Amino acid sequence: MIQDIFPHHLDNHYNPKAMPDDRSRIFYFHGNKIFLQTRRPSMLPLYNELPSEKVTYLFSLDGISCFLAESERQVFPEGEWLTLRDLRSRKNLPKEEIYAVWTAGHIERWMRNNRFCGACGCETEPSPIERARICPHCGNIIYPRLNPAIIAAVVWEDKLLLTHYANRPQAQYALVAGYTEIGETIEETVKREVMEETGLAVTNLKYYKSQPWATAADILSGFWCEVHGNPEIHVDGMELDHAFWAGRKEIILQSDDFSLTNEMMTLFKEGYKPFGK
Repeated sequence: MIQDIFPHHLDNHYNPKAMPDDRSRIFYFHGNKIFLQTRRPSMLPLYNELPSEKVTYLFSLDGISCFLAESERQVFPEGEWLTLRDLRSRKNLPKEEIYAVWTAGHIERWMRNNRFCGACGCETEPSPIERARICPHCGNIIYPRLNPAIIAAVVWEDKLLLTHYANRPQAQYALVAGYTEIGETIEETVKREVMEETGLAVTNLKYYKSQPWATAADILSGFWCEVHGNPEIHVDGMELDHAFWAGRKEIILQSDDFSLTNEMMTLFKEGYKPFGK
């Protein structure tokens, strides 16, 4: 998955007193794109190459401090502007740096979307002690947004439930997924989402893994589960336009190894039996 970067390490502890040095890396965003030097071994620009008057500490990658630059889009040499999704198709780029860019993008969007207080409308300021925005007028504290969501790998006999989103033209199949609602447990989310999207009741929920997914500010929880009762599928027709039971050999995997969905589909295709039968 995208966060599996060992032996590299991303340390997201907030350090508001950190100052950039010659080893520091700089993240330049403009809208939904970031400037990267993709023709070099490290695609992250050095601070002394692209200095900025105002920077915000993000995290460290392998002990090297990384900062967000507050700057208008400029024309820089030897690089290109890419979206976070563009990076999924770049097989030759360092995976640990792709993960750093995704994480930085999550923080940058949160900062950009919370420049003003939602309670009183005043301009917010960075907290001096934690990663948060504070309103100096009313004291409102705004933390980075995390959207809890689930991935459900539904099993019936020796088949896996595959789905296709109605709003995506690509012929790429996935697992049931959805966001947790207010007042709902993660386990209840699994049962509700599977029922809403496919008309199937499920039981025997088995937690697998979690994954941060920066493009939607998600924290995903992956579950295996079994059909309870009738295995006949009835898609909702709005979120999904198609769903079917796939045998192991019928599963077509995604083109990268970044997602929790793809990892769970790969496990099943290769013979994994989540319920030991």
